[in-house]
Amino acid sequence: MIRPTAVRSNTSASLRFLTALAVVLFLGGPLGAQEKPAWKVTEGDYVVKDFKFRSGESLAELKLHYRTLGTPVRDAQGRVTNAVLILHGTGGTGAQFLSPQFANELYGAGQPLDVTKYFVILPDGVGHGKSSKPSDGMHAHFPSYDYDDMVAAHHLLLTHGLGVDHLRLIFGTSMGCMHSFVWGETYPEFMDALMPMACLPIQISGRNRIWRKMVMDAIREDPEWKGGEYKEPPKQACAWRWIF
Repeated sequence: MIRPTAVRSNTSASLRFLTALAVVLFLGGPLGAQEKPAWKVTEGDYVVKDFKFRSGESLAELKLHYRTLGTPVRDAQGRVTNAVLILHGTGGTGAQFLSPQFANELYGAGQPLDVTKYFVILPDGVGHGKSSKPSDGMHAHFPSYDYDDMVAAHHLLLTHGLGVDHLRLIFGTSMGCMHSFVWGETYPEFMDALMPMACLPIQISGRNRIWRKMVMDAIREDPEWKGGEYKEPPKQACAWRWIF
């Protein structure tokens, strides 16, 4: 059964602060990107061979980049028992959760995700960061993908790449929040708890949908788009986007 709370902290005040912090992160975007993390971080890539997308397309190699904090603890059967997955929003990466504004409130001794107790996994989603994305070279020929594909890819990263078949918690903000709902529906026994932040489990509509359509149209109509064979991101479309 999925519980709506995260790993228990010592006080309710800690959970209230965690909630407020997650909202600030969502509104402010990636924080402290240029700062060197104060935490020992392990980075790696897991490559999925012949990944099949829901669209029917496939990639011979789908690279999934990740960062981890802490050390996995295993039970007598060798299963990891202390893993936590944190998922970023659209345009972000796992690195944003290493910023002091986030990490210094969560990962320290006695804090909610104390890395001496928990194995924290910070992946880059498909299309983001150092994971496979259209700008790596395929551009508009990159397979169409959705949240289900992104969650399925991370499931393979955990189970095949990191040897994790159960999570204490999935904590996601914005797009990562939506991913947490997909996790709960698709793999309901995989985690003890979900903590979705800054999203609702409904289809986008209204101004949100119109804004996205306008941005996509602006990109396709930019001469630098070149029918998807662009050499650099269309700058006029990017500038137009921020007007709105």
